[in-house]
Amino acid sequence: MDFDFSEDQQQLRDAVRRWVDKGYGFERRRAIVAAGGFDRAAWSELAELGLTALMVPEVHGGLAQGAVDAMVALEELGRGIVLEPLAQAFIAARLLADHAPQDMQARWLPAIASGEALVVLAHQERKARYRLDVCEAKAAQDGDSHRVTALKSIVPAGDRADAFIVPAQLDGRIALFLVERQADGVRAEGYLTQNGSRAAELRLDDAPARLLAADGLAALELAADIGIASTCAYAVGTMDETVRLTADYLNQRRQFGVPIASFQALRHRMADMKMKLELARSMSYYASLKLAEPAAERRQALARAKVQLGQSIRFVGQQSVQLHGGIGVTDEYIGSHYFKTLTQLEMTWGDTLHHLGEVSARMQETAGVFA
Repeated sequence: MDFDFSEDQQQLRDAVRRWVDKGYGFERRRAIVAAGGFDRAAWSELAELGLTALMVPEVHGGLAQGAVDAMVALEELGRGIVLEPLAQAFIAARLLADHAPQDMQARWLPAIASGEALVVLAHQERKARYRLDVCEAKAAQDGDSHRVTALKSIVPAGDRADAFIVPAQLDGRIALFLVERQADGVRAEGYLTQNGSRAAELRLDDAPARLLAADGLAALELAADIGIASTCAYAVGTMDETVRLTADYLNQRRQFGVPIASFQALRHRMADMKMKLELARSMSYYASLKLAEPAAERRQALARAKVQLGQSIRFVGQQSVQLHGGIGVTDEYIGSHYFKTLTQLEMTWGDTLHHLGEVSARMQETAGVFA
């Protein structure tokens, strides 16, 4: 199998890396956190790079690229721990393109592609514990449209979004609805998360909504798998930069007149970090490639990938802090922000223990060395 990236993908990587290096430095990131954790100007710059249009069909002004292109872009954004939730644009574009009626596609997909609209998935509920089939939100038909009552948690940039994709119970099954933020009955209370990004508690009180997908659970599972693959790619970029920062620190820090990078025990720990990073990278590739497979195979593959990513994330982040010493957790040092981001990523779209259970539940009777 050919694992080389195409020339276009290399150019995409270079373009995003240049923007991160020159346009999204540590001081700008700190200023964005201080201003609330989401910056429309930065979002517009991502749109100018073509990133918000990556997964949008060409007929709606998009680039119609695939999962590998999205993975490449997210790896580079992970290196800069960029706060703006680009993965949400990928999720919204795929759900709208696959399930929405034509007039809804014409209304929202061009706006997503251009960066004018931020549409985010609002699916998490407090009792769900990462389970997608647990949904207490209710929808009821109201003439030709619907109304939704729901309380959703940790909605990415929820109070800055223009619309939400919301799962809710309709006639005994989960369906997906599109709710505009300016609609009556919509209230979003924003806050900063641990890594400085923005989220919100979203309350819908009989809010007007349009049906996006009647078979909402299948669509929601696909959205979650896109989110997991995106998280894996972003985490690889974050870990890559964490390893680089740690190696640079070991080469600069001196004890007994020599850089501590010359100490064999520390060199071994750096080697272990690199090994965990490469395991994560290979499983991130696996996750992105499996997005095109049938649902059962895709779900199993993405759970496997998230288990390995969770293990790598925890190891790389904690080893980096240990090798830095006290400076590794100070707010003034950029490494602490990588550590916080990695810690949050491990719990995003389901933590390691949850996905270990998913992998176990999907194992067949023939699994094992004696099959």
